[in-house]
Amino acid sequence: MHWRLLILLGALLAAIVLVGMWWFAPGERDAGGAAPVTAPPPARESAALQLVDESPCRQCHARQFADWLGSHHQLAMLAPTADTVLGDFNNITLTSDRETTVFFRQGDEFRVRTPDATGTPNEFRVAYTFGWAPLQQYLLALDDGRLQALGVAWDSEQQRWFHLYEGQGVDAHHALHWSKPAQNANTQCIECHTTGFQPGYDAASGGFDSQWHALGVGCQGCHGPASDHLRWTAAPDSSPNKGFAYALGVDAGAQQIETCGRCHSRRTPLGDPARWNRLEDAYLVSLLGAELYEVDGKIKDEVFEYGSFLQSRMHQAGVVCSDCHNAHSGQLRLSGNAVCTQCHNPAGVAVRPAIRSDNLRAANYDSPAHHHHAPGSPGAECRACHMPGKVYMGNDLRHDHSFSSPDPAQALALGHSDACLGCHTDRPAEALVTQFQQWYPDHRPRDGGYAQALFKARQGQAGAAAALSEQLARSDLPALRRAALIAELPAYPSAGAQRLLQAALGHADAAVRRAAIEASAALDPGLLEARLAELINDPFRAVRITAAGHWLMLADQYGASLPPESFGEYEQVQAQLPANAEAHFNLANLYRLTGRAGQVEAALQTALQRDPAFAPAVVSLAQWREQHGDPAAARRLLEDSLRAYPGDAGLHHALGLAHIRARQVGTGVHALEQAHTLEPDNDTYAYVLAVAWHDTGKREQALQLLREQLQRRPARRPLRLALLGYLPPGSERDALLSELKQQNPQDPVLAQHPRQGN
Repeated sequence: MHWRLLILLGALLAAIVLVGMWWFAPGERDAGGAAPVTAPPPARESAALQLVDESPCRQCHARQFADWLGSHHQLAMLAPTADTVLGDFNNITLTSDRETTVFFRQGDEFRVRTPDATGTPNEFRVAYTFGWAPLQQYLLALDDGRLQALGVAWDSEQQRWFHLYEGQGVDAHHALHWSKPAQNANTQCIECHTTGFQPGYDAASGGFDSQWHALGVGCQGCHGPASDHLRWTAAPDSSPNKGFAYALGVDAGAQQIETCGRCHSRRTPLGDPARWNRLEDAYLVSLLGAELYEVDGKIKDEVFEYGSFLQSRMHQAGVVCSDCHNAHSGQLRLSGNAVCTQCHNPAGVAVRPAIRSDNLRAANYDSPAHHHHAPGSPGAECRACHMPGKVYMGNDLRHDHSFSSPDPAQALALGHSDACLGCHTDRPAEALVTQFQQWYPDHRPRDGGYAQALFKARQGQAGAAAALSEQLARSDLPALRRAALIAELPAYPSAGAQRLLQAALGHADAAVRRAAIEASAALDPGLLEARLAELINDPFRAVRITAAGHWLMLADQYGASLPPESFGEYEQVQAQLPANAEAHFNLANLYRLTGRAGQVEAALQTALQRDPAFAPAVVSLAQWREQHGDPAAARRLLEDSLRAYPGDAGLHHALGLAHIRARQVGTGVHALEQAHTLEPDNDTYAYVLAVAWHDTGKREQALQLLREQLQRRPARRPLRLALLGYLPPGSERDALLSELKQQNPQDPVLAQHPRQGN
């Protein structure tokens, strides 16, 4: 009964449970970027150098030390005292939508009464302050050494308490509750708020003995261990770095930017990041995914500055962080627009000779003739138009560092934010577009069509495949943007797309190679298999780990061979992150696929000990138990997890598949329906539900679901193919093929229907 449905859904589950694998996978050459990758200088591990007492630094570097005092780096994390705690702890009560929190003093201690992990009100000691302005958070100490970031923060500008997640229903059962792993500062936060941090996780007890060289980000937090520098000061020689592992001056270029990027980026650690100097060896830096960045590259989710800046024309010209910021105080080097007019001036001359000036236009930018706003007004500031901000954590305005230009017409067409539209919310958008065109009649998008091409690809518009190819033929495309376009190729398969992937796998930039690995896994697994030996030995660890993770996924889906020697480093990275549930989940998959069945369940159990709400581990453990002869236990595990986390769509989806495999089809389909209701934009849930409906006699309901899903997401090729497979010959089928041909005339499916789609 329903045998085809059982087979299909069982195969899909095998792929779906590997979602955790993706936890370790979120300078230009010629137009194709196909130049061979050359190995950078060997990445020396920093463990050979030693951190030292920083008090002598002020003797030789008095000005830099004075700048650092009072900076956000110095104040990043402090012991709680009357001088460092900004919040009001005079028996103040704050009630959010789900919980009540009380702030009070007990002797010299600052304390909080708030619901604990079980929802029971309890008292906790404030162990450290976290941040300074515009808000200050507080780390609460638990008995096992955990330091948890309280979800209520102090607004240091408006002098008030506020909940960071007000209105989101955060309570003791929510993943964002202060007591949960997502708020564990030992693993999530402290690394960038201290110098020389070691998490000190004890796998046996599940507790922490975290250590650091100093609170706050000190000299060695950026410059690295100074032991050899002190030896150099005693006997100076010609060493360009004066005893440090690397230099960070303005001429350091990429080294300075990468050093800042170690904290000012959205990234995942690859084991112990302190042991590696290069950013792409220490971390997996997030690419420009639609959930993180807008289609024109501006910030969307909390991504910090690194990814934005790498897209900018400033970066392409050779500007570095310290050209604009005092590296020790963190403040702008000059006030107001003066920091921008260092380069954007009537002479068209950059502030440093190393900065390319060939694209600088000589003009008076700090003039109403350019910005069309009253001098001294907020609209006359360069950053108002070219660095529009977004508020994170309730009150923290962060300015975008891609240095975009306003374009209200494009913003309306593509659905991204815009400085004009965001500032003048009291005026009709059409009037703003007209005004902008009157002021700047010669304006053209300065990204060379990147945003429009990416929008076409993500929206499945006519000409999408051609737009991707045209953009990827450019020689001036920032590497992160090239990677974003590469990521869209799986939706537009063709011989040309395979050539683009082939070139991208050998591109000079590690981010492009990583994107090509992920795209190859989806579009052409054979291409990835052919290049695996090369990619597993890539000069950068981020590329090597990405290749290994995706090859594991492909091996599970397609039964590909697994050369064991290729996964030693991948396993080592997971083992170096014992406090993270995701790492144990990845190890379980590795054990399963490399013949170590006896270690699989223990690894999954450990993952759930670290984070009981980590649904992929629940699903994988249930599947493991089912495969080993206990399907009833598998379903009980899923049902128990759903009682604790009823809003988790992935658990509903997995339970539905489990019921269907047990031939409890009606119950299973109901669970699949719940998953789709909870996450209606999830294509996998919609597709599987459509298959279930179709194969249980609800054909029209299945077709309508696929139609609606495809209408909202026309770039989703699997949905289109599923609908084509269910429809009989006729006008609707011809229309789907015609639209596909407009998107991608070289799609191989069209060759199977030569007389349709015209």
